[in-house]
Amino acid sequence: MSRLEAKKPLLFISEPLTEDTVSQSLSLLSGILKSCYGPAGRLKQLHNGVGGYVCTTSQSSAILRCISVSHPVLSVLTASVQNHISRFSDCGLFTAILCCSLIENLKSLNVASCTVIKISKHLLSLCMDYLKSEACGCRVSVDFSSLQTLLCLVRSVLTSKPACMLNKPEVDHLTTLILKAFMFTVPCHVETNAVLGKCVIVPVKGRRVVDSTVLPGLLIETPEIQLAKPLAVKRTCSNMIKIALFCVSMSGDLFSPEEGTITVHHGISLEMLELNQLLNVGKQLVNDEVGLVVCQKVIHPSLKQYLKENHVIAVDRAGLSLMEPLSRMTGSKPIASIHSLSPSCYGSLKDVRMESFASKHFLHLIPNDAVVCSLVLCNRNETAWDELKRVCETAEHVLQLTIKEPLALLGGGCTETHLASYIRHKSCSLSTSSFKDMDCSQTQYRLVADGFCRSLESVACSLNHDGGEILTDMAYGHCWFVPSGFPSVSNWSDVVSKCGCGINGNTENLNWRLLQGQFGSPIIQGCPKDPSVKVADFLTLDCFAAKCSGLQVALETANLILDLSYVIKDQN
Repeated sequence: MSRLEAKKPLLFISEPLTEDTVSQSLSLLSGILKSCYGPAGRLKQLHNGVGGYVCTTSQSSAILRCISVSHPVLSVLTASVQNHISRFSDCGLFTAILCCSLIENLKSLNVASCTVIKISKHLLSLCMDYLKSEACGCRVSVDFSSLQTLLCLVRSVLTSKPACMLNKPEVDHLTTLILKAFMFTVPCHVETNAVLGKCVIVPVKGRRVVDSTVLPGLLIETPEIQLAKPLAVKRTCSNMIKIALFCVSMSGDLFSPEEGTITVHHGISLEMLELNQLLNVGKQLVNDEVGLVVCQKVIHPSLKQYLKENHVIAVDRAGLSLMEPLSRMTGSKPIASIHSLSPSCYGSLKDVRMESFASKHFLHLIPNDAVVCSLVLCNRNETAWDELKRVCETAEHVLQLTIKEPLALLGGGCTETHLASYIRHKSCSLSTSSFKDMDCSQTQYRLVADGFCRSLESVACSLNHDGGEILTDMAYGHCWFVPSGFPSVSNWSDVVSKCGCGINGNTENLNWRLLQGQFGSPIIQGCPKDPSVKVADFLTLDCFAAKCSGLQVALETANLILDLSYVIKDQN
């Protein structure tokens, strides 16, 4: 008998943030994420040690899913960011970088963590109140009667991920397609509880991006249906196509042993009984004038042939992912048993056609009301297509969030630097009673406020990957990027043309300061209400809901980590 190993005691780690390994790991994670940030972000190749699939990306969702962290502090940080991404899809890198910067800047202050947390919560409330106020100088109202702002929002998402390998005409083409696809999912008749439809992405790899297109309805790949043959489909007297949707196998499979035992009389063939039942279902479908049968699983060849002879199109192996949009688009109810078939389960379609993309053949189901659409997404190779698919899904989610809250924030680092200027301005004018309420001194408040502002500015600085200087103007508090190669003593008016978001051009006598400086200047006025540039061509925007959530998650997670006194670890 082998000797049992004695149970190890729990490991208590006090003040985990003071450990060198934690600081080094946090700095490494921050560096990886900062290097991915923005349109010029550097790509990462993610793969395991034994080979297999290689992911080339700069997206936080893919990076955080693939990297493993061992320390509990980092696990808390990555779990918080991943939870944010699961809810909003966008601003994951912003959230993670800001959280890392807040931890690094605030833990180095000679201020008690409880005081730091009280002050940072107050700073967060100032930011959120300002962002949600009409006086906010870094937000833009989204007018759904005009496409300009919506196009800017989608284009900003697409251009933020260089691994998609898109040029300007491809970005413009996809921006229009994504917005068109989203409009298909918006119901024409608004009800009290309106629900958006669904956009299904159809993969076509190895083709040009400009070959991508969007179609109302659903595309189902059907390699066995020949494109050359015209579709002979049965229609009702009202010229509609009746559809039956099955979520149960129609292959004639017998009972599995897990379902129990059955007694069979001598001379009875279970296979023939099952096939006869399937053919009876087929006869009822024909009698009920069904023109299209879609099965999630497999249809028996004999049933397929019978349906075909009666001008009923049969499609099997549709898969689980298409069941919900099919049901919603056609009004049909998925049929879960071949032994009980009710005509009330049928749905209807306007038309059925054949479509071909590259070497693939699809059955195109055209609905009466297009609340479901298919985005045929093309890209040159599998790696670029995978990245583009994630970006398109993010863009669609951003539009869904925007229709609920029709606002956007200025991108290109301008919201971060504008907020930092606003907080510095507010911290200079705070009343004495406010310091008493937070149980802190004015010096402590300003130290924490400065650390908070430097953290915001560090996110804006992360957009620069080429070594040039980064400026902020004294009037609007926006972010300006100087091309690399110019000395720091340059006349900045000669080397910058527009701010990071594109709303302000260098048309005024603006004064700038280097963003890396420790102390900033208060903001004097907000963003101009009527920008001199064309919004549709130049404006970089971020999702309002996603960025506001990212700001809250980053600060709350940083506060949680700063408040950690012990880590208790089970070593067994």
